[in-house]
Amino acid sequence: MDSGIVEGKDDRIRSLMNVSTKLRRIAKLAKDRPETAFTTLAHHIDLEFLREAYRRTRKDGAPGVDRVSGREYARDLERNLEALLNAFKSGRYRAPPVRRVHIPKGDGRTRPLGIPAFEDKILQRAVTMVVEAIYEEDFVDGSYGFRPKRSAHDALEALRKGIMEMRGGWVIDADITGYFDNIDHGKLREILDQRVRDGVLRRAIDKWLKAGVFEDGSVSYSDRGTPQGGVISPLLANIYLHEVLDTWFAEVVQPRMKGRAFLVRYADDFLLTFERREDAERVFEVLPKRFAKYGLAIHPEKSHMVCFTRPALGSAGKGRSTGGAPPGTFDLLGFTHYWAKSRKGSWVVKRKTMAKRFRRGLQQIHEWCQAHRHTPLEEQWRTLTQKLRGHFAYYGITGNYTSISRFHWFAKRIWKRSLDRRSQRGYLPWAKFKRLLVRFPLPVARCYHSTIPCSETWARGAGCGSSARPDL
Repeated sequence: MDSGIVEGKDDRIRSLMNVSTKLRRIAKLAKDRPETAFTTLAHHIDLEFLREAYRRTRKDGAPGVDRVSGREYARDLERNLEALLNAFKSGRYRAPPVRRVHIPKGDGRTRPLGIPAFEDKILQRAVTMVVEAIYEEDFVDGSYGFRPKRSAHDALEALRKGIMEMRGGWVIDADITGYFDNIDHGKLREILDQRVRDGVLRRAIDKWLKAGVFEDGSVSYSDRGTPQGGVISPLLANIYLHEVLDTWFAEVVQPRMKGRAFLVRYADDFLLTFERREDAERVFEVLPKRFAKYGLAIHPEKSHMVCFTRPALGSAGKGRSTGGAPPGTFDLLGFTHYWAKSRKGSWVVKRKTMAKRFRRGLQQIHEWCQAHRHTPLEEQWRTLTQKLRGHFAYYGITGNYTSISRFHWFAKRIWKRSLDRRSQRGYLPWAKFKRLLVRFPLPVARCYHSTIPCSETWARGAGCGSSARPDL
C-alpha cells in the first residue's frame, strides 16, 4: 500500500480523535454545570476542526448563491479553510443569503427549500458540533428529531412502549403552524443566552439568522424563522422547542398531573399522552397559550385530542371509559397507530402506513414510470429497486407487513402498465412480464425494524424479514 495513503488515513484518524476529545470535554463541562452559560467556545474551532466539519459536510449538494460546488471548493481546500477560519475568528465572515428553490409535494403544492453556500455549510457544521455537545446534555429523553444516534423509528418505538405500559390513554395530537418559519429571533437569542454566550459563535449565528433568502433575483429578510436548509437550522429549532415544550412539560406539567403522562417529539412533530382524560383536557386547553408566548400557533383544525384507551379484554374493540365507542387512531411520522389483537389474543398497539403516504409513494412511482417509459429496462429496474428498498427500509416495521406487501403489489402493476404502453401491441402479456421479473427481480417486502426476533416472527407467519415473494 502507498505510504502516502497510509499517512493520510492516519492523519484523518488522528484528527477525528482530537476533535472527538474536544467535544467530549465540552459535553462533560455541560453535564457538570447544567446552569452555566459558556463564554469561551470558539477557541475549540481551529483548522483541524474545520477539516473534520468539511468531511462531515455533504459534497454533492446543489451550490448556493455563489455557485461554488463542493468539488470546486476542494481544489484549494487548505487555503479556503484557512481563509474561512480567519474570517470567522476576526468577525469578518459574512453569511451569504440562502438560495431558495421550490420542490413539488404530493398534493400538487410546492415546498420551499433553502440551499446555503457550500462554505457556509462547513462553518455551520463546525458551530453545530460545538453547540450540540452542550445541548445534548440538556435535551430530554422524549426528544428524538435530528439528534445523534436517534431516529424516527426510535421515537415510534418509545411511543408504542409508553402507551402499552400505560395501557392506553388520551393523546394530544397537535400541529404547529409553520414552525420553522415562525421561530422568533429575539426569543431564540434569549434561550441561547442561558447556555451559549461566546461572542464569536453568537455573532456567526446572528449573521445566519439575518442572512436573508435569495429568490427571483432579489433578497428578502425576516426577523422570524431559522436558516432555510442550513446545517444549524435543525439544532436551533430543537433548542427552541426544548424550551417551549420539553422542559415545560417535564418541570411544570408532569408534576401537576393526577395520572401518568409522557411526551414524544421528533422535530416539530409531537404527541402528548395522558393516562387520565381530565389531565389531557387541562393541557390541551393551555397548550395554545404556552406556544403563543413564544410567537408560535397551534393549528386549531389539525390539532385534536384522541381517546386511545385500550379495549377491554374479551371485547370486540370497545375502549374503556369511552362510553362504548371504539378507541380512535392517530398519525405520527408516516404511520397510523391503532389498537388490534395480537396472535395470542391480547390488545396491542399496531402501526400501518398512513393512507396519504401510501398513495403519495405510489403516485411518485407512477409519475417516474410515465416519464421514463422508454428508458432501458435495466436502468428502470435499478431505479425502481432503489425506490422500493427506500420505502421498505422506512415503513418495514413490525405489524406493517400487509401495507408494504400491498405497496410492492401495486408498484409491480404500475411498472407493468407503463411497459404496456411502450409495447408495439399496446399490451405486455403477464407471462412475458413474469419472465421479465425473473430477469429483473424487484426487492421483496420485508420488515427491517422488528420489535420481535425474526425467527419468532417467521414462525408466526408475520413476514418480518421474509424472503417469500408475494404472488405475481
